[in-house]
Amino acid sequence: MDGNGRWAQLQGKGRVAGHKAGVESVRAVVTSARKNGVQALTLFAFSSENWQRPEKEVSVLMDLFMYVLTKEVKRLHKHNIRFQIIGDVSRFSEKLQKNIKKSEELTAQNTGMVLSIAANYGGRWDITHAAKQLADKVQQGKLAPEDISEELLHQHTCLANLPPLDLLIRTGGDYRISNFLLWQAAYAELYFTETLWPDFNEQAFEQAMTTFTQRERRFGKTGEQVAGKKEQA
Repeated sequence: MDGNGRWAQLQGKGRVAGHKAGVESVRAVVTSARKNGVQALTLFAFSSENWQRPEKEVSVLMDLFMYVLTKEVKRLHKHNIRFQIIGDVSRFSEKLQKNIKKSEELTAQNTGMVLSIAANYGGRWDITHAAKQLADKVQQGKLAPEDISEELLHQHTCLANLPPLDLLIRTGGDYRISNFLLWQAAYAELYFTETLWPDFNEQAFEQAMTTFTQRERRFGKTGEQVAGKKEQA
C-alpha cells in the first residue's frame, strides 16, 4: 500500500494525512475482496525498514494500528472475517501487542476471508525466521538436515496455512516488491499501478483482479500444455 505520503503532499498536507486517508482505501479493498470471494488478503502496512522513518510518522502509524485494532476489527468480525498480524510484533508496545492478541482471538473462529496485516514484516525476515525454526529442530534432534524440503520450510512461514499467493499488487508507481512476501511471490502474478494508495478504491481493485483473470498462468509448463488442460476441463 504505497503512496500515502506523496498523496498528502499533492494535497498540500502533511504525510500523516495520507496515512489516515489510506485507511479508507483499506476499507474499500477489504469490502471488494470479500464481495468477490477472495479467500485471503494480505496488506503490507509497516515493513521492518519503516522504523527508519521520522519518529512522528512512526508514532502516527502506531496510533493507526491501535485505531484499527479497536474499531475496524469489530467490523471485520461482523462480516465473519478472520484477522491476523504477520511479522515480528515483539518490537511493538505491550499495549499494542495485547490489542493484537485480543483482536486475533475475537475473530479466530470466523470462517470467511482471512485478512492479514503485515506489520514489522519483511520477506527476508519471514524466510530467516522459518530457517531458524528448522535449525532449532535439527539442533534438538527432532529433524534431520536431509529431511528439510521446500514444503517443510514453507510450513514455517507466516502464511503457511493460507492458499498460495495468486496476485501481488503494488500501488504508487514503483516497480518493485520491496521485501514483501518474497517466498510466497515465487509464482504470483505481479500488478503495478501508478495509482497512489489513498486513491485505490473498489473499482481500482476490481480492475487489478480483471487483469489477473486475463493472464495465462503456466507454472513452468508450456502454453500448449495449459491450453490442453483447459480443453480437457
